[in-house]
Amino acid sequence: MTTPAASVERRVPEAVHRRRWAILGVLMLSLLIVVLDNSILNVAIKTISTPAPTGLGATQSELEWAINAYTLVFAGLLFTAGLLGDRLGRKKALLAGLVVFGAGSALAAESGSPAQLIAFRALMGLGAAFVMPATLAVLMNVFERDEQPKAIGIWAGGVGLAIAIGPITGGVLLAHFWWGSVFLINVPIVIIALALMVWLVPDSRDPRPGRVDIVGVVLSVVGLVLLVYGIIKGGQLADFGDAKVLATIAAGLAVLAFFVVYEKRSDHPSIDVTYFRNKVFSAAIAAIALVFFALMGVTFFSVFYTQSVRGYSALQTGLLMLPLAAAQMIFAPRARLLVDRFGNRATTTAGMVVIATMLAAFATLKADTPIWILEVVFFLMGTGMAHIMTPTSVVIMQALPREKAGSASALSNTFRQVGGALGIAVLGSVLSTTYRDRIEDKLPLLPAGVRHTAGESIEATLGVAAKLGPNGKALVAPANDAFLHAMHVTALWGSGVAVIGAIVVALFLPGKAPAGQSGKEEEQLVAADH
Repeated sequence: MTTPAASVERRVPEAVHRRRWAILGVLMLSLLIVVLDNSILNVAIKTISTPAPTGLGATQSELEWAINAYTLVFAGLLFTAGLLGDRLGRKKALLAGLVVFGAGSALAAESGSPAQLIAFRALMGLGAAFVMPATLAVLMNVFERDEQPKAIGIWAGGVGLAIAIGPITGGVLLAHFWWGSVFLINVPIVIIALALMVWLVPDSRDPRPGRVDIVGVVLSVVGLVLLVYGIIKGGQLADFGDAKVLATIAAGLAVLAFFVVYEKRSDHPSIDVTYFRNKVFSAAIAAIALVFFALMGVTFFSVFYTQSVRGYSALQTGLLMLPLAAAQMIFAPRARLLVDRFGNRATTTAGMVVIATMLAAFATLKADTPIWILEVVFFLMGTGMAHIMTPTSVVIMQALPREKAGSASALSNTFRQVGGALGIAVLGSVLSTTYRDRIEDKLPLLPAGVRHTAGESIEATLGVAAKLGPNGKALVAPANDAFLHAMHVTALWGSGVAVIGAIVVALFLPGKAPAGQSGKEEEQLVAADH
């Protein structure tokens, strides 16, 4: 049924082939710090929102920007970074990206204000943009086609490892050190990764790289920043009908529409829109964007549920998120077995349905819900995610020619980051707006100057209540109730997005290959519309 390994034509040099698993380990270490940073930040956002000297006193909108400054620069530059890696060498791109990321981490640790933190997070995003696509591109060039699905599965499992390590590491650091330590921890990891990469990782490049599209990069970043700014501002004001909010969102959409038109006409586009003529490729990209839209938004509010409403510490919150990561680590490398048996369509659709169901389950959580129920929800969310990420990553990477590995990886990660950024912006704004509507009638008891700020988030309300002493205790129970209501509404929005993703993959991803079909024919099926 399968072609004997001896008869397979090897395209990878023997010296590289022999150390391919060690190279994969180094690539996963590089990936680890990029993912680790966001997962560490998830448990630190409550601390950072605490007034100085404990934190920076960041508002909810500033917290969203601290996350999205990284994400938007990351997403906006990913494709260009992938092209530069294809042109100049993937190893050089990895090394440069790690150096910039490490420098940004050290600076972020010393931030004296939310504005500084946002700026240095953007610098970290610049470095990460060169790391992420290069890891997958190198992987595709050191593994033969028949081993690529297994290697991508292990690579995806590395994301789960980072998600597991991040919150626990963040919790331990916050228990013993200041909030900036969650960024400073990246520096020694960067140094180790740099040393191993110089020693082990081979360089590779695209023999026919495209030209860098500066105009396209600027248009995409400006369009995304305007769109996300408008959405976050609308949530902050709890008024999406505000003229400035509408104008900013409309301007963002107009710039992005112009970006698409420009890319269609360009002879060296940042994003080759012809790739999206392949319905399978487009569906896989959409699935990744939609699942991260839902997951990033829900992860953002789950930290406030565990810490602000339930009273758990940052370390305890990190431990509570272990089932999510453990499920990814267990199932991501094995998801290909289900794909072999049931096909991409059934596996990914089932994963999307599980995600949608678990997000809806958040709408049932109360202040006294047994915590094991949250653990089961997290585990099943991780299981669903593992059965989405691995099959869609394989589909995306194998839908384009091998020499375009950097472009395929960049596209996948761009849409994942854009989906996550929009998820935090949209679902964060839903959370903020719903919370304010619910808590508003309790705020007239407060001094006029702090009412608007106190209504922006549960952490802001509890912060003001703490300053009022005994008189503020009356706000705690209403704040918890308002947050739970807002969380339920937001979770149902996220669940609805995941349902849309399930419909997309059920309609367009390929089903199980006919019995006896060779791997080559299956690859042709994946790229049938390309």
